Amino acid sequence: MLDADLLEHRARVQRPVVVPTVPNVARMYDFLLGGKDNYECDRAAVAEVLRSNQAAKLCALENRAFLCRVVRFLAGAGIRQFLDIGSGFPAESNVHEVAQRAAPDALTVYVDYDPVVLTHARALLATDARTDVVCEDMRRPEKILQEAAVLLDFGEPVAVLLVASLHFVTTADDPYGIVATLMDATVPGSYLVVSHVLETAGTRAAVGGYEGASAPVALRDEAEIAAFFAAADAELVEPGLVRVPLWRPEMHPELACKDAERVDVLGGVGRRA
Repeated sequence: MLDADLLEHRARVQRPVVVPTVPNVARMYDFLLGGKDNYECDRAAVAEVLRSNQAAKLCALENRAFLCRVVRFLAGAGIRQFLDIGSGFPAESNVHEVAQRAAPDALTVYVDYDPVVLTHARALLATDARTDVVCEDMRRPEKILQEAAVLLDFGEPVAVLLVASLHFVTTADDPYGIVATLMDATVPGSYLVVSHVLETAGTRAAVGGYEGASAPVALRDEAEIAAFFAAADAELVEPGLVRVPLWRPEMHPELACKDAERVDVLGGVGRRA
């Protein structure tokens, strides 16, 4: 049985608004991962991205694999609470599934500002009392923390996942302040997970495919991405901030290195002391 308070919380759902003529970054990512929750405008936008950067699909797939490896690592490190912000459409090996396979008592809260994404997620999680979904914009971290506290206990360690989401937050929206606010609410032993598109000639060329989409793309260099961990007062764990195929790879090291040459996405995990 679901907890009555959680049921009431889930009942506060925004009415989905679909604009099938405007590319949506969550649907574009879904298409890159081989999903079906996308429209022709999304597929056309992805085709434009791929014309400029043929590695975009590999980047999406490797980013997803990074997420799964990180969640398994965190569960193995004793983390039992996961806050996944900018979660996007449900896909194979969702955070709660990976976490619960490693630790059946794991709790997960997904956050996304797209009500259509949330409708899909709530349908998937209708009978899972250890997982919740929040419809909120990551630019309002205080509200996210308030909503997530329905399920999560911020007096215990939490893993805050910002995987392929911060590059949709512009400088004007103070992404470092967002990260600091989120992590300041956590206790020592909590973790910050970030993956972020790296600014390169290839990614600069591909940004044009996102023009007119539901969110802008803010490319950053390695130092700017590393600064998110400084803002969180979190120390990077080994192997540090690296291209995502190289973060504790489960494939042969030579294959991971080969993929890393084409994947302009950096990822890292930081722990608050």
